[in-house]
Amino acid sequence: MKIILIVIGIIVTSFIIVQLFAFSGRKNIESYPYQVKKKYKDFEIRNYEANLFTSVKLSSNSYKRSSKKGFSILAGYIFGDNDKNKKIAMTSPVAMTIEDSASTTMMFMVPRKFNKKTLPKPNQSQIYFVEEPSKTVAAIQFSGWANDEKIERYQRQLKLALDMENISYSKKFYFFGYNPPYEVFNRKNEVIVELN
Repeated sequence: MKIILIVIGIIVTSFIIVQLFAFSGRKNIESYPYQVKKKYKDFEIRNYEANLFTSVKLSSNSYKRSSKKGFSILAGYIFGDNDKNKKIAMTSPVAMTIEDSASTTMMFMVPRKFNKKTLPKPNQSQIYFVEEPSKTVAAIQFSGWANDEKIERYQRQLKLALDMENISYSKKFYFFGYNPPYEVFNRKNEVIVELN
């Protein structure tokens, strides 16, 4: 019985340490800069600055099927799978396009200190760089772990809220995930859409 209690104690302590590490680490991660233009009951309007993204196109539009593969490819690049074996800092959020087609694109924001000329070249040929222009978007937030059903539900909810406010939006929807997979508490996710 004593050994079981010790093992449980070690597991609980390890879990708490990992969660504290995840929480403190998030404070030092560079984020996609934006300004809130207007808040509504269920969503907010934001202005995002132009930024450079590392991207990979995946042959599925399912979050479940694409997220692990896309994350693995892009994380490999920033952890040193490039022509300079150089590590690049993780940024937040991880973005994925929400498309009606049979594909999706996953994107990591490039830290501000880099540009296309100073970035190391990826060793994986499917990785490419995209310069996203400044844009105005509507964003709706949800907590917990993301899945295809939740993303679809909040996309519908955002469309409905925008229609009720007579705000015109494009077909460019994205999912934003802010937490590492091992972080359990205070998980933050968003569905955003570019406004016309």
